[in-house]
Amino acid sequence: MPRRRLPVALALLMAAGLTTQFALGRKKDKPAAGETMPMDARKRAVHALNRLTFGPRPGDLERVTQMGVDKWIELELHPDKIDNSALDARLAPFRTLHMGTKEIVENFPPDQLIKQIADGKASLPQDPTKRAVYEAQLQRYEDKQERKDKDKPPESPAATGDAPNTSGDAPNTCRDGACPVSAGSAPPPPDQTRRREERRQANLRAQELLDLPPDERMKEILKMSPEDRREIATTTKGAKADALMEGMSPQQKETMQALNNPEQVVVNELTQSKLLRAIYSERQLDEVMTDFWFNHFNVFINKGADRYLLTSYERDAIRPHALGKFEDLLVATAKSPAMLFYLDNWLSVGPDSEIALGIPPHQPHRHGHHPGPNSRPQRPRGNKARQASGLNENYGRELMELHTLSVNGGYSQKDVTEVARVFTGWTLDQPKQGGAFRFEPRMHQPGEKIVLGHRIKEHGEKEGLEVLHLLAHNPNTAHLISQKLAMRFVSDDPPPALVDRMTHTFLKKNGDIREVLRTMFKSPEFWSPDIYRSKVKTPLEFIVSAVRASGAQVDDARALVGTLNNMGMMPYAMQPPTGYSMKADVWVNSSALLGRMNFALGLAAGKIRGVKIDSPAGTATAVKQATPDPKQTLAALENSLLSGDISKQTHDTISKQLEDPKISQRRSDDPRRPPNVAAITGLILGSPEFQRR
Repeated sequence: MPRRRLPVALALLMAAGLTTQFALGRKKDKPAAGETMPMDARKRAVHALNRLTFGPRPGDLERVTQMGVDKWIELELHPDKIDNSALDARLAPFRTLHMGTKEIVENFPPDQLIKQIADGKASLPQDPTKRAVYEAQLQRYEDKQERKDKDKPPESPAATGDAPNTSGDAPNTCRDGACPVSAGSAPPPPDQTRRREERRQANLRAQELLDLPPDERMKEILKMSPEDRREIATTTKGAKADALMEGMSPQQKETMQALNNPEQVVVNELTQSKLLRAIYSERQLDEVMTDFWFNHFNVFINKGADRYLLTSYERDAIRPHALGKFEDLLVATAKSPAMLFYLDNWLSVGPDSEIALGIPPHQPHRHGHHPGPNSRPQRPRGNKARQASGLNENYGRELMELHTLSVNGGYSQKDVTEVARVFTGWTLDQPKQGGAFRFEPRMHQPGEKIVLGHRIKEHGEKEGLEVLHLLAHNPNTAHLISQKLAMRFVSDDPPPALVDRMTHTFLKKNGDIREVLRTMFKSPEFWSPDIYRSKVKTPLEFIVSAVRASGAQVDDARALVGTLNNMGMMPYAMQPPTGYSMKADVWVNSSALLGRMNFALGLAAGKIRGVKIDSPAGTATAVKQATPDPKQTLAALENSLLSGDISKQTHDTISKQLEDPKISQRRSDDPRRPPNVAAITGLILGSPEFQRR
């Protein structure tokens, strides 16, 4: 068997039986009623690390055991007491993470801003670095417009004044005595020849740049014409692009990437930071909860302006409230430009609002009062009518169905409409230019509204805050949030008694998320032996936990982001507002398990770009215990990576693979040669036990 095909063959063999093992394992997912048998101290620590973090790292188990599980959990519930400066330093090169949305737009211009410059409605920036990015995008925009013009169908003879050819002969295409040559000797099209020459010249210039120090490289690039800069950016990709940016400052690297696609710089930094936070944050529970709440209040990154708005959404609306009061979180998401844009509420106009009725600014309603439902003036026609977008119920529906009450939360379609009317006027100032939330009274539906039987008096923006308060303290909301939290931390089908106690805490403590979690973490259901390693990891949880367990060093997270995309869980890319599922059934199938096994083998072998493993086993102890006997090495790695929690079936399956010379690495001339530790590590990371938490 060729060595290069070893991972694929092993993956196929291992994955063949995993689906059955997962199906059997899921029978344990629901804790037995009245189960009180306690876990021992070691298992308690393993369980806490598996549920409250993205997976233990080498040394975490010993640290938590020494501190005491309960004390460690209490510390995780107060992340402000945990030093996270190492992560901050790792994220420092991603400048967009610390920028306001307007600043992001100014530094990494979207197409709309470039079009304004092309149309003479905006000016190029004076800063030479920013200007280079703008000029490259302007050149791209003009090239695109030129191609559009070329692709336009030729005008008809009637339009050009030429007489149609009715003779039946081939049209005469000769001009000025020049006729096309025969097909056999036709030269390449001029455009194709020109592009080849441009690429050749760009490759030569790129090579010349590589011979310069990093600072000189950037100076030379800024001296180039916009066309040459963009050609360098578009033709220099992959390893060549990395080499070109080697040694540059974070801002210079961003500029190089932005010459080709500024919008993608913003997306790349956000998606990579999500992986790096999950892998390296010392505030693991806070990170898990931030991910949980983003999924609960999901926003799709590929909807227009949300590519720019999402950085602030997670940083300013989600993260600060992840362990705080639910009502604060609900208000923050409701006012977030990202949510307003995603669910189109920023366009929602009350049917009887001043804008809908075409009333000019500062002009009062007729008779000095707002028209009632039975005396509404006729809508204007023509251009004035087009100013009104109409009432949009998207946010009102998702607010009650997904964010608070649940689909069976006791509300009606009339309630949806009334909530939509309440939130008219909650809009944005130019969202595609990074605009912030504002309340626009002229868009707001006047008059009282009735929501869930409660009368909401006319009070402008405060009407929305009143509805959010009403929903945040509703028992159905308390139950939905408690159930979803129990689903994330306990089981796919959480015990009703536990959910009820968490619901009671939610209502008693005014939606204090920390207190609800504390109720769950102190419950006997959370510590039931039946839920130990019973929750199947999502792709995000699997990839991050494998990297953490291996002790890998991530210098570039782009390959990990790409793997997540291939596994169907691209960060921020779930289009429906439901977010990604937490349930095993969505993620467990033969193809998915094969992909996980291939990733595990590639990670352990050091074949994931941007990820380095100094020690294939992820811990020096396991490597020291690697002996010429493959079985002893397997036992050491099982203990290191799984705390010894491996089934006989999985152990026997991997043991059988130890007979393969590619794994045992036995050689007659070197009988003491140790086995392939990386391959064994990969098999363990791809095992059913590791894929459960």
